[in-house]
Amino acid sequence: MISNDYIIELLRQETSEEYAKRMQGFFKTGKGQYGEGDIFWGIRVPFQRAIAKKVRRDFSPNQWPVLIEHPVHEVRMTALFILIYWYEMAKSDKEKEKWVQLYIDYRYHINNWDLVDTSAYKILGDWFWDRDRSLLKDWVVSQNLWEVRIAVVSTYRFIKRGDFSSTLWMGQRLLNHSHDLIHKAVGWMLREVGKMEEDVLLEFLNNYYTIMPRTMLRYAIEKLKEPLRKAYLLGEVKY
Repeated sequence: MISNDYIIELLRQETSEEYAKRMQGFFKTGKGQYGEGDIFWGIRVPFQRAIAKKVRRDFSPNQWPVLIEHPVHEVRMTALFILIYWYEMAKSDKEKEKWVQLYIDYRYHINNWDLVDTSAYKILGDWFWDRDRSLLKDWVVSQNLWEVRIAVVSTYRFIKRGDFSSTLWMGQRLLNHSHDLIHKAVGWMLREVGKMEEDVLLEFLNNYYTIMPRTMLRYAIEKLKEPLRKAYLLGEVKY
């Protein structure tokens, strides 16, 4: 059986001080920033995925919490890659539920946007597709930034399956959210809705674009034709 120490040592072998410094700036780890205190070893994502794939069958779930609670960002990311593999390999709903519960129980360690965006829709989005989504709706009003983003990004799976209801519901309720990372997440999901059904996006925009945070609007309209995109930015939409 593979140990968490073995996995951590594999990751240590791929550290890059120069890349770590770049990542600490990119993921806003300074005092007062959203990623304050997060530690990076400077390990490329493809290598983290490769390690997760290598160990996924021989790594004990009992040791998984050590990885997800680790102070180093890339160790937590590798833990999530492992969990995604476990979830996707599950043979039954009961087994899937076990991995979903792990995700929920340790969600406070999924605490930067890349950790959320890599995992939320693949686990929670898939699980809650045909189940009661009240937990995700509760997280939309959470004071924890990452719970909110997990809820929003989880709807990506719903969108891809043609269900836009949760995304639109959350988008409406997050119009006044204070954080840029939530504006970006909502705008991203709205853009994905538009790629599936542009009329649905346009209806939402026509109702709310004058009061949407600018970042949310820019993300949402990114794939629209240039004249229409400019009209929304300038507040000159005719409908």
